Formats: sequence, structure tokens, C-alpha cells
Amino acid sequence: MTGPVPPTRAEELLLARITAAAGREHLGKRRGTCTGVVRPASPKGLWDQGIGVLLTLARHLGSSAADVRDEARLDLYENGMTAAAKGLIHVVRYDTTSVFRTGAASHALTGVDGERIVLRDGPGQDDASQWWAEIERGVTRAQLPRALAALGRGERLAFGGIRLTREEIGCGKVRARWPQVRDLRIRQGALVLDTVDATSHDATSHELDADLSRTPNLFVLRALVERLGRDGRR
Repeated sequence: MTGPVPPTRAEELLLARITAAAGREHLGKRRGTCTGVVRPASPKGLWDQGIGVLLTLARHLGSSAADVRDEARLDLYENGMTAAAKGLIHVVRYDTTSVFRTGAASHALTGVDGERIVLRDGPGQDDASQWWAEIERGVTRAQLPRALAALGRGERLAFGGIRLTREEIGCGKVRARWPQVRDLRIRQGALVLDTVDATSHDATSHELDADLSRTPNLFVLRALVERLGRDGRR
């Protein structure tokens, strides 16, 4: 019986650099590793600014940390993540990043250096939801309390074209006070706000004039809508 293949010197050095970068940004304990393949990152019209790296993941959370191809590697931590590609280490902090949905199986995140990092699950990747759920939980855990506190102070928050205050949600000509709000959901690639009239109790669905690909941290927005709508109905 053969044991695990020991990491190469290059892999050891890469891990040391990743660990150092994560330590500088206080990312905390490592939670898991994915490996993948680096591809050119130039989807036309996706961003007004350049994209740092497009990393197509070939393995899912929990793969061997030593199995690295082309120095393409994603490490998840308690407070953020690192993406290693082509000799560069990109660091993302959950409390400061903006995550954008760029497709059914891809997302872009902003790193601490301002770079945009695009992650996409690879062919046959049935467990991609595992590592995306980890990232979404981390970002929501870090940013939801701060957003609620800002609203409590009377500040207005913006998620792309959607604006929130402690009294209401609005987008374009659509406005609704929190006691009216029932849900914010995605329907056929569009954001839909479900409301109930306070007097007639009639239910209405409003398709919002908001570009999903330019709406940051959609999962944080939906958590806010759920919390504020529920609190408004009490």
C-alpha cells in the first residue's frame, strides 16, 4: 500500500506564500482547498474594469491541498479566501468584498487589492454548491450585522440600483414599505419583489429594473429583505 504523495518543493513554497498572505489579512483558520485551472480572463463587456483572474475549479472543497495544477488554487478561511493563479496570490476578505453573479455557474469577487476574481465551476462539478455556500455564508455573516446597524442609524444602503432604508425598499419607480414586503426572488433572470397591499391585502409582484450581474452581494440583500420584511410585519 502506498501512502499519500508528498508535496513538491514548488507546492510547499506556494502553500507558504498563501499562508503568509492569509495571515497578513487575518483570514483566520483554513477551512478547505479547491484546485483548478487558470484561463484567460477577458469576457467582453463583463466589467468596465479589468479582471484579475478567471479560475475554473476542477475539484471541490476538501480535495488534497497538495494536488495543484498550474498553481491554480482556492483556499477558504474563516474570514475570507485566497486564489492562487499564475504565481499571484489574490486575497478576499468577507467583510469588504463585493460578490457579483456573472452566470449560472460563475461569480466574481473583489479582492483586497481591488482586483476582480472570477470563479467558475468546471465540467462535471456536481458539488460546486458546497464551496459557494461556504463563501456566501462567510460574506453574509460578516456583512449583514454591519448593514443592519447602518440602517438603524438612518443611513441608506445601495445594492446596484436597489436602495434600502429602515423604512422602505426601492428600485426605479417601485417603492414598498417593509410591512408590505413578502419576498425578493429571482424569476427568469430578473429580480422580483413580492408585496401585499396594507389595505386591500392584494398580492403584487414587481419586476425590478436591476441588472443581476451588477447587483453586489445579492445573498446579503435577500437576507436583509427577509429580516426587515419580517420585522416590519411584527
